[in-house]
Amino acid sequence: MNATRKIPVTILTGFLGSGKTTLLNRILREEHGKRIAVIENEFGEVGIDQALVINADEEIFEMSNGCICCTVRGDLIRVLGNLMKRRDKFDYVLVETTGLADPGPVAQTFFMDDEIRAEFELDGIVTLVDAAHIEQQLGRSDESTEQVAFADVLVLNKTDLVDDDALDKIEVRLRDMNRMARVIRSQMADVSVETVLNLAAFDLDQALERRPTFLEPEYPFEWTGVYSLDTGRYELSLAEGPDPAMSLVIVPDQGTDDSALREGAEWCVRRYAEPADDIRPGDEIPVGKHLNLLLDSPGRKSFFLEVDTQASVGLYAQHTAEEFDLQLTNGAPHVNGAVPAEVERTWVAQHEHDDEVGSIAIEAEGDVDPGRLNAWLGELLRERGVDIFRMKGFISLADEARRFVFQGVHMLFDGQPDRPWGDTPRRNQLIFIGRNLDERSIRLGFEACLI
Repeated sequence: MNATRKIPVTILTGFLGSGKTTLLNRILREEHGKRIAVIENEFGEVGIDQALVINADEEIFEMSNGCICCTVRGDLIRVLGNLMKRRDKFDYVLVETTGLADPGPVAQTFFMDDEIRAEFELDGIVTLVDAAHIEQQLGRSDESTEQVAFADVLVLNKTDLVDDDALDKIEVRLRDMNRMARVIRSQMADVSVETVLNLAAFDLDQALERRPTFLEPEYPFEWTGVYSLDTGRYELSLAEGPDPAMSLVIVPDQGTDDSALREGAEWCVRRYAEPADDIRPGDEIPVGKHLNLLLDSPGRKSFFLEVDTQASVGLYAQHTAEEFDLQLTNGAPHVNGAVPAEVERTWVAQHEHDDEVGSIAIEAEGDVDPGRLNAWLGELLRERGVDIFRMKGFISLADEARRFVFQGVHMLFDGQPDRPWGDTPRRNQLIFIGRNLDERSIRLGFEACLI
């Protein structure tokens, strides 16, 4: 029975700076007898969180891939598939989501994908709540609302920063949003492992009640066109569009009924999780790969597709055909002309991206002057603290043998010396996540702190 038992999975979520990594470290430190594989989903091009997790025997895997809503499911499928190849090394999985993620697509993975469903079971969703900032986060972020609504356990963290009356009001609001969740108060995410692991708490019926579209997946593409093609060479041409590039996967032998389209879409989820190959105008388009059609040159752009045998192919495109005036043309003699799509399907995403929210990653060699750093951070937080959701990283301070680790949420900042640099090259890595951040100003401000 042990050989066939499904592996339990806990999703650890919460808005930026709520204390997820602190709780994760606490779990990894305790003697609970579990061998835990940790999967982290980061936002931004530089992975910081894995370096902030304590040294442990646990396996740590990192996902950092495009849209944190659309592509996370494919990336998670890939990581879980790799985990299954070393199943003898762990018996529990913790998935720590980025603070800007809706936990819904992550939870969907354990119900939508047959292979994953056969091997893993969702044990519960644990949401950390920053007591000092949750009121303003709920007012400005749909993700923080979804994180509360989906929770099986709500850890109301940082209670030392809020008085008792305010805590009571926050807890009433949380219970109004999610009456099924257990609420636990904490400081520094100091909760027992038993309250967050082995919950057997996730209830699919309750999830569907909270969100009837829970099992309607979100996809990293918007449009599918199915074309019935004879043997020959075809030209795929696109006009100017909203982006300088467009992702595309071409599915061979694509059926036209709804189940076939859904099957093709799920297959493409895995492809979209892979790095895209850049394809320039005039290049041949390979079938079955994640492609990035480069469209930054003026005028219409043409790409070419060779069809060896008669077939129906499905184009799963990042944007709708109308946005780029996408056309497929048969270039055979006496047959030249546009080929109409036999079937078209628009996949409507259930979320909207907040284009004002972004991340700034800074990597730099050299030591930092502590006085200059304090002055710069103080000014930055006074002027832009409300727009800085999260900042974190580590810094090489002059005349300090240990790396300096810092984390911050809005105007709150905390930092302390960490482990010695030892033989590790000294360097600075910082990431800022927020709304309408001035990247040039922040970069110049930090560079001025370097000696």
